[in-house]
Amino acid sequence: MTDRAFATRAIHAGQAPDPTTGAIIPPIYQASTHVQDGIGGFREGYEYNRAGNPTRSSLETQLAALEGGASALSFSSGLAAEDALLRGILRPGDHVLLGNDVYGGTYRLLTRVLAPWGIETTTVDLRDAQTVRSALRPQTKVVWLETPSNPLLKIVDIAALADIAHTAGAVLVVDNTFASPALQQPLALGADVVVHSTTKYLGGHSDVLGGAVVLGDDRFAEAVAFQQFAVGAVSAPLDAWLTTRGIKTLSVRVRQHSENALAIAEWASGRPEFSEVFYPGLHSHPGHDIAARQMSGFGGMLSLGLAAGPQAARALAESTTLFQLAESLGGVESLIGYPPEMTHASVRGTALAVPENVVRLSVGIEDVSDLIGDLEEGLARIAMS
Repeated sequence: MTDRAFATRAIHAGQAPDPTTGAIIPPIYQASTHVQDGIGGFREGYEYNRAGNPTRSSLETQLAALEGGASALSFSSGLAAEDALLRGILRPGDHVLLGNDVYGGTYRLLTRVLAPWGIETTTVDLRDAQTVRSALRPQTKVVWLETPSNPLLKIVDIAALADIAHTAGAVLVVDNTFASPALQQPLALGADVVVHSTTKYLGGHSDVLGGAVVLGDDRFAEAVAFQQFAVGAVSAPLDAWLTTRGIKTLSVRVRQHSENALAIAEWASGRPEFSEVFYPGLHSHPGHDIAARQMSGFGGMLSLGLAAGPQAARALAESTTLFQLAESLGGVESLIGYPPEMTHASVRGTALAVPENVVRLSVGIEDVSDLIGDLEEGLARIAMS
């Protein structure tokens, strides 16, 4: 399956028809346990749902194929996936180098959950190679990267950062949630591990929670799999099945997300209400050339800086209709959020704080003229208030 094109892998990897009935869609194995053929006689290796489930296995095969990984593990949420990975490869006294524009939940996990366990974290601008080299320590075990970042859409050269991390003996982990494997393949660029909130573009329909770890080789497979089994934050069978169903349309969905987002970014660039448009598809974006080199498209996420300041940003977030005010991203419907008090509230008052005049858009696959009209109406409501 690895020699097939991405869209083909998304539909067929791990999705063989049911051998008994020929059903084109594999069944949901909604079972908590599996009958054994004698003590220790597991059928196809399955004994108990926390240890393994055929529906989850299908998803894990699919995820590994999408990212070109050696293996993948599926979890109940993106943060559960991150936690299992970090606990699997870190030990007390280890150091993590983290980008200074990341999902607030990742920062919270490292600084409030793992810090008391003895993990130290430093945040830097990962776009600056010299800054990265200066921040690395002998104890640095992981360099953690989001590109495009959340929510300011910073772009980091994955291959260059992989070289720096590996020279220092560190592992490069890339959160590929914003781009999705449809647009970016970090393992092929030198990353060691990829993580996802599968809730987002992979699931794609705002109806399932999940996360994934995709491993480029077998170095950490046993350690992370042990965390998955021992801690137990696994995907339920129905959740795994819903994620698989979403992945089958990932390629066509992301193409439309990207087309719509670029159109909105170009529209916003000509509006005086916006002081900044954060979208790597714009030639004016400082990371555009790198993004064009390492991505096959620019994605459906963008953020906007309101020229009138924080109150205008809050007002816009509460003034649109098609762009619905909600957490999350990557679904077929468009969402708007105010990161300082929503997705990134946990980093307020830190070096990672999001500018308070910024709103974040998850651009859906609706007709783009309707989406632009919705934003124009929102701006008009603000002007009249």
